[in-house]
Amino acid sequence: MPESITDFATPEFETRLANAQTLMREQNLDAMFFCTEPEVRYFTGFRTLFWQSPTRPWYLIVPAFGDIIAIIPRIGAALMRTTWVRDIRTWDSPNPDDDGLSLLMDALNPYQSIGMLKTEEASLRMPPRDFEHLQKHHAFKDCSPLVKSLRTVKSPAEIAIIEEICAIASTSFAKFPDLIDGTDTLQSVFRKFRIALLENGADDVPYLVGGLGQGGYDDVISPPTATPIKQGDVLMLDTGATLRGYFCDFDRNFSFGRADEAARSGYKRLWDATQAGLEFARPDVTCAELFGVMNTALGLGDTGSDVGRFGHGLGMQLTEYPSLAPFDNTVLRENMVMTLEPSLTLDNGKIMVHEENIVITKTGARLLTTRAAPDLPEVT
Repeated sequence: MPESITDFATPEFETRLANAQTLMREQNLDAMFFCTEPEVRYFTGFRTLFWQSPTRPWYLIVPAFGDIIAIIPRIGAALMRTTWVRDIRTWDSPNPDDDGLSLLMDALNPYQSIGMLKTEEASLRMPPRDFEHLQKHHAFKDCSPLVKSLRTVKSPAEIAIIEEICAIASTSFAKFPDLIDGTDTLQSVFRKFRIALLENGADDVPYLVGGLGQGGYDDVISPPTATPIKQGDVLMLDTGATLRGYFCDFDRNFSFGRADEAARSGYKRLWDATQAGLEFARPDVTCAELFGVMNTALGLGDTGSDVGRFGHGLGMQLTEYPSLAPFDNTVLRENMVMTLEPSLTLDNGKIMVHEENIVITKTGARLLTTRAAPDLPEVT
């Protein structure tokens, strides 16, 4: 048997499968069908960057009774054999005439009631023409609520990894002022910070965005430019660094020299709103209620933020269900990992964002990140 290189011991996956199968039987589902990376990894431990290639489809069947079935291109067989999955069916891929479809249909034939992800944040990672053909032979029910109920509540092992990557990023942010010199551009700052995250122990930095401008910034998702950094600029860096396949997701703001009053006041309002959310978050409150507490702390009335939400779930993906938004009445539960991410448009038209990562405990929220300074940090 090949040496396992998955991120958890087998009992972790056995528990995930057992929990899923209990819910499936309660909901009269015979099987669930997946073709997306997070779900395949969640149930199998199969982690690879090969998902970056759109050439080959990958399939997984989780039955209500019995063992998981992986239906994958032969190029992935050796890695899949290092996981706990034993029923591995392969084909030579890419194959434009039959890229695993007949294998998939044969595997699904014994099942009548089959679930798949259909609602928000779901996607179909297989050729649509193949799925159309699949639908001629099988009808699919929505199992999104079932899968969300499993993935939103993290195990102690998952929380430990997320906490570790949050600590790595927190250390990197604390040392950020030491990386800066008088010649930096936004591009060079991004490059230096990415290197620092890796040197401090992150496996990868697949997400790093930010903003820069006098008295605030205009957006928070742009790639870096060669813009020189000037005195009075406010910089925000938002990182989704990873460790063993799990993300952190939080930002930090800095001013170069002393920022103007609008930026300093906006930062303090965001810090206070985050603190209000941190003190309110606990089991049995809803995401909408938590959003409302931060929104009220910001004094935004009924309008809220242009961003649409003040945080989200976190784990194997940078952003996961649920959303801290007025439309989301998901009830927080113990061991959910969330971000608190209020944002604000300043009087000068610029924006600012603040973000922390938390885990919901029996008694409230526990920070996974090192709390940001209450006043806007200055880089001299």
